[in-house]
Amino acid sequence: MRVWETQGQRLKLVLNICVLGLALFSFSRKDTTFRSTSAFENLMIDSVTPLQRGVTFLHGEISGIFEHYVNNVSASKKNIELTKRIAQLEAEMFNLEEVQKENQRLKGYLEFGSDLNIKKILGQIVSWDSSSDYKVLRINKGIKSGIRLQSPVVTSSGLVGYIYRLTDHYADVLTILDPSNRIDGLVSRTRAHGVLEGDSDDRLIMKYVTRTKPIILNDTVITSGLGNIYPKGLRIGRVARIERESYGITQHVEVIPEVDFGGLEEVIVLVSNLDEVKKVEWEALDREDQEKR
Repeated sequence: MRVWETQGQRLKLVLNICVLGLALFSFSRKDTTFRSTSAFENLMIDSVTPLQRGVTFLHGEISGIFEHYVNNVSASKKNIELTKRIAQLEAEMFNLEEVQKENQRLKGYLEFGSDLNIKKILGQIVSWDSSSDYKVLRINKGIKSGIRLQSPVVTSSGLVGYIYRLTDHYADVLTILDPSNRIDGLVSRTRAHGVLEGDSDDRLIMKYVTRTKPIILNDTVITSGLGNIYPKGLRIGRVARIERESYGITQHVEVIPEVDFGGLEEVIVLVSNLDEVKKVEWEALDREDQEKR
C-alpha cells in the first residue's frame, strides 16, 4: 500500500514539473501585448511627430555646423603652422644659397693672383659714397690689417680701383668709374695703349688711342703696368663702342668694366711688401758693386 502511495506522489511531482515548464515556455514565446490607442493619443502623436522631426533635423544641422566649424578651426591652425614652417624652410634655403654664393666668390678670390708675389687682403664693402662727383666705396679693413695707400683693389673679375684714404679699421677705394682715376691701359689683342677715365654712364672712356690701331668690339682691355699703382695684366673691361672720325689722329673708345659694381660685396686689396722689394734691390746693388770691384 505504501509503495503505491509513494509512486503516486512521484507521479504528481513529475506532472507538476511538466506543467510548470510548459507554462514558462509559453510565457517566453508570447508576443508583446498590443493595445489600441485613443483618439486623443492619435491627435497628440500626429501633432508632436512633425515637431520632433524638426527638432531632430535641427539638432543634426547644428551638430554638423559645429563639427564643420571645429574642423575649419583645426585646419586653419594647421595651415598657419604649415605656413610658418614653409617660411622657415624658405629662409633656411635662402641662407644656404647665400652661403654657397659667398663660398663661390671667396673661392674665386683665393684662386685670383696665385701667380702674383703679393699679399692679398680680403675686404667687405660697408658703404658707398652717394655723391655724383665721386665713385667711392668703403671697406672694413684698414691700417691695422696691413693695407697701404695706393694699393690696387680688384675682384676675381677685374680691376676695381685703388686705396686713396685710410683709417685704422677702414679704407676708401676710388673706383675706376671715377673721372679723376686715370688708368694706363692697353688692348690685349693689338697692344694699343690708351688712358682710361670714368664716365657718367658707368663706362670708361679710353683716350689717346691711335686711330690706325685696329680695335674691334669685345676686345679685352688690361692694365699696362705703368703708373706705379696697378700691376700689369689686370682686366679692366671690354670694348663696347668705337667712333672713328674722318679727321684727327685718335679714336673714341668706350669700355664696359669687367666688374659688376652693382653686385659688388667683397674685394681684394693687393699689398706689395715694400721691405722685401727694397731688400731685393739693395742685394742687386751690392752684387753689382762687388762685381765692379
